[in-house]
Amino acid sequence: MFAVALKADPDSTYVLSDTDTDARLELVPDRGGLVTRWQVEGQDIFYFDRDRFAHPELSVRGGIPILFPICGNLPDNQYSLGGQSYSLKQHGFARDLPWRVTGQEVTEAASLTLELSSTEATLAQYPFEFKLTFTFKLRGHILELGQRFTNLSAQPMPFSTGLHPYFLVEDKTQLEFEIPSAEFRNHLTGGVEAFGGSFDFAQEEIDLAFQGLTAPAATVTDRHLGRRLTLSWSPDYTKLVFWTVKGKDYYCLEPWTAPRNALNTGENLLLVEPQQTLETGVRMAVAFL
Repeated sequence: MFAVALKADPDSTYVLSDTDTDARLELVPDRGGLVTRWQVEGQDIFYFDRDRFAHPELSVRGGIPILFPICGNLPDNQYSLGGQSYSLKQHGFARDLPWRVTGQEVTEAASLTLELSSTEATLAQYPFEFKLTFTFKLRGHILELGQRFTNLSAQPMPFSTGLHPYFLVEDKTQLEFEIPSAEFRNHLTGGVEAFGGSFDFAQEEIDLAFQGLTAPAATVTDRHLGRRLTLSWSPDYTKLVFWTVKGKDYYCLEPWTAPRNALNTGENLLLVEPQQTLETGVRMAVAFL
């Protein structure tokens, strides 16, 4: 049976559940439309730092932060458009703004729809009127995120978007990866390197953007926790970022539509015509070994 409930936590938190599979999803619309918890058969799939979350001035570490209208950072947080310069901080502003709940369903899945619209504050950073509509669907071992990007401006709207999920891990040496790419750009060095199928977790930090994706899905098998994650995405996603920090119980596998600095370079930048909508999607599925 599917259900959607609201609880105070102290932030207003929506709880989506599928009692047949003991699956549960928690979202906080007022804090960037953030998914803070996903459980399948009672097991936590995401890492979440609640101490940081309790301090809104700190960036969130955990759940699924939403990236829009950029992924990654810009040089000096600056970009130029139409001869004018604008400032945007890393990953954009969607993950920091309150989203509005516009719908829920419990027929074929536990589903919640959130909406984010442009404001005077966003127009000062990004001169486009927009409406984002994200629908989160929980059913069994599967979490689906349907995304709609509507341009309400009179001119074409360029942007990139992505998700920054933090997956819980206890022993990174027990992770096995199937990533549909033979190379990545190392964000720490700037160089392009070949991918041999594994990572050196002795490094203090790993921050890589896989490119030239040959399939719309990646798989991570966690032998220690006894589960396999499959992450899949719609065609507009062209990069897959892997990020982790030594000593932290998480790894991030992030679908991005474009690389860092795309608003300046134009690389893989999405463009929505006036009064038009672009739809994308990401799917996460968990299987137990």
